[in-house]
Amino acid sequence: MAITTRPLLVALRPLGLGDLLTAVPALRALRAAFPEYRVALAAPSTLAPLAYLSDAVDDVVDTLPLRRINARLERADVVVNLHGKGPESHRLLLASRPRRLLAFANAEVPESSRMPAWQPDEHEVERWCRLLSESGITADPRDLKLKRPSRPAPAHARKATVVHPGAASAARRWPPERYAAVARAELRRGRRVVVTGGPGEVGVARAVAVAGGLDGSAVLAGRTDLLELAAVVAAAGRLICGDTGVAHLATAFRTPSVVLFGPTAPALWGPPPDSPSHRPLWRGTTGDPHGGSPDPGLLRIEVEHVLEALADLDALETAA
Repeated sequence: MAITTRPLLVALRPLGLGDLLTAVPALRALRAAFPEYRVALAAPSTLAPLAYLSDAVDDVVDTLPLRRINARLERADVVVNLHGKGPESHRLLLASRPRRLLAFANAEVPESSRMPAWQPDEHEVERWCRLLSESGITADPRDLKLKRPSRPAPAHARKATVVHPGAASAARRWPPERYAAVARAELRRGRRVVVTGGPGEVGVARAVAVAGGLDGSAVLAGRTDLLELAAVVAAAGRLICGDTGVAHLATAFRTPSVVLFGPTAPALWGPPPDSPSHRPLWRGTTGDPHGGSPDPGLLRIEVEHVLEALADLDALETAA
């Protein structure tokens, strides 16, 4: 009996946590449009546990930004550039000799000349859904939900307020002492509080916990892998964080959130605007999202603004 192999679709998204989660609707649209294909996501392998929670991909192949894709992904039937507008990423995919490329048009890459046009001021979720819809593939930008992780969250994190003070760049980090003030206020209201973060954010998490009157068990930073962090957010009562990947976990698991924006407008990276359980705070200014110091607009968000947003979430929960 002849052995047949499934045709291959490769989606390129070799970026971070938030980038993966904002691409989930596009990945689901590809899964639905090519049901008989093996869908491989070219992305960092550390993101694989969350990618599989989308039920949109069959395989995650470790890939770094603007690096040649794995030989296993060469000669794919379809490749989709969810990385950017090119030309570098377009050329990397074309070098793998696919049968078909889906991407935004770039004047330096003739093969993309008839493809959809890039729009700079577009929400990241909408951008990739539009790429597909203008390529004849139906995509729903509201389709952001993930399955809950199979791992349980620690008991003291369930229904707790999660404070996540870290972010990839200093420009998007609200001052630790302000997070601590929010933590103290939540404790006074009778809520449990935990502080999360990656291995490189243990110090700031401990500082927030000490200043916020929390004991050592409240610090989960450096003690959870990505799937365990997702379980904490999924089980939480609410999340307070900056414009960083964990904010998109709150959207994916329908966990109420207060997200602090500074150099980047929430219209580009924020939670769905029609969701009352997610409260983006922004002072209306923009700057360098990769800057080396806290953005001035971010610093204009005061503790009282966050507490007001949390009170709004309380009122919403009471009404429900």
